[in-house]
Amino acid sequence: MNEAILLVGAVILICILMNRFLEKIPVPSLLIFIALGMCFGENGIFRIAFNDYAFVDVICSVSLIFIMFYGGFGTNLQAARPVLAQSVVLSTLGVAGTAGAVAVFAHLALGLPWLESLLIGSVISSTDAASVFNILRTNKLALKYHTDSLLEVESGSNDPMSYMLTTVTLSLMAGQSVFIPAVLFRQISLGVLGGVAVGAVTVWLMRQNVLDSQQNRTVLLFAAMLLAYALPSVLGGNGYLSVYLCGIWIGNAPMSQKRYLVHFFDVLTDVSQVILFFLLGLLVTPVELPEALLPALGIMLFLTLVARPAVVTALLLPFRATWGQIGIVSWAGLRGAASIVFAISAVLSGVQTRNNLYNLVFCIVLLSIALQGTLLPKAARFFGMIDQNEDVAKTFNDYHIESDVDFIKIHLGGGHPWCGLTLRQAALPPELLVAMVVRGSRTIVPDGDTTLQAGDLLVLAARAFEDRENLSLHEINVERNGRWANKALCEISVPEGRLIILVKRGVETMIPTGHTVLKPGDTLVVAESLSTAEH
Repeated sequence: MNEAILLVGAVILICILMNRFLEKIPVPSLLIFIALGMCFGENGIFRIAFNDYAFVDVICSVSLIFIMFYGGFGTNLQAARPVLAQSVVLSTLGVAGTAGAVAVFAHLALGLPWLESLLIGSVISSTDAASVFNILRTNKLALKYHTDSLLEVESGSNDPMSYMLTTVTLSLMAGQSVFIPAVLFRQISLGVLGGVAVGAVTVWLMRQNVLDSQQNRTVLLFAAMLLAYALPSVLGGNGYLSVYLCGIWIGNAPMSQKRYLVHFFDVLTDVSQVILFFLLGLLVTPVELPEALLPALGIMLFLTLVARPAVVTALLLPFRATWGQIGIVSWAGLRGAASIVFAISAVLSGVQTRNNLYNLVFCIVLLSIALQGTLLPKAARFFGMIDQNEDVAKTFNDYHIESDVDFIKIHLGGGHPWCGLTLRQAALPPELLVAMVVRGSRTIVPDGDTTLQAGDLLVLAARAFEDRENLSLHEINVERNGRWANKALCEISVPEGRLIILVKRGVETMIPTGHTVLKPGDTLVVAESLSTAEH
């Protein structure tokens, strides 16, 4: 166990250190994590022999639960409403059509048995939410006609259909008697019922005053996510469909302090993606891949250039979609982690296949992410689908968590220039609003005629700054014998691109000026422009 923990810690650390570098290269970062796993594997640099399919199946299935829940939690239904019908059609009929087309190709072109061909088609029939989300956000791809929302909802909701088709096909290959309509009805009905029920109960609990801290609310959501998957699953329903719908229900419900929940699940999902893709790369044996490479390339090309475009065209034309929209949706059908996880489940089921199913699906996913993922931004430009006037972040719930307003406080000392003035006379910028004045034990909701007095605490509202990629905040402590102690800000040298924006002194917080003298024990909050620092 110690070696396993050491490996996990080392991999996560490497991925964090690589993060800023990965954002600047055109290759999807998830592909790098797979390559990193292969580098650690038995044919890589570290030669770690690892073939525990059962262990990987458990870890990757749990990671997929996190990813699907957060995919639903982050889906902005209001932004997706214009294309919701198209998304649902693609995630159901589109998956079934894609699976059938690939099955026909595998049987006729590769000479595989019908059931094995259908198993391959079922396993790779869904598009990958993690890959699509990652590429859309990293490249800031806002697409016309709400197509980014369409891709987000489709890729987040089509794994359950692929899972159902895989389960049914495995049952047929095992010789079991299966009444397919009954199986599908049970999977879908229990999945929908479980997701809606758990989501509704969770939202009700969060609106009550029984949870006394944000930590408890976060733990409640974590428990709800696990229950949403497990309850339908033990009853024969579709746990993946349930956990996705639960995420949608909770994520689109109005609640306070949602930003903290987003931060928690954002980190959890990022770590899950890293672990999932790394383990998939670690599990594969690269020397065995050449045998599966040629049939995988044939299936991937047929899937990308024939099956997916044909199915998307047939399903979107009735909605009067433009050819540009059809083109980008067709190209954005990336295969990913879910396909490999379902392939692992098929291997563990014990069914016999002519090809090594895991290696075949692994190569298909690798080729899909490498080709389609890398060229997706160029495809968006080629089809004329990039919307320069929109922000792709609007398709995600965390774009407008509660509001884009932040609150700050200012304490008016005796010599403050606003003392004795009304708010109207203080001439605050129009983007800044005094929301509340605390005067002793009184709380005042002010208007323009409110006169400010020494000792008042003003609570101001302003629009939040969201460019976190280029701005970093960190703290510096002023030591007793430090070079900044007992000096005014105008007397010290601060590197270019940095600004001291706040001074904490005991319980007091000050907005400094050039004449503010720094005292030993002060904590300085420094803002640094990362773009300036890199140059």
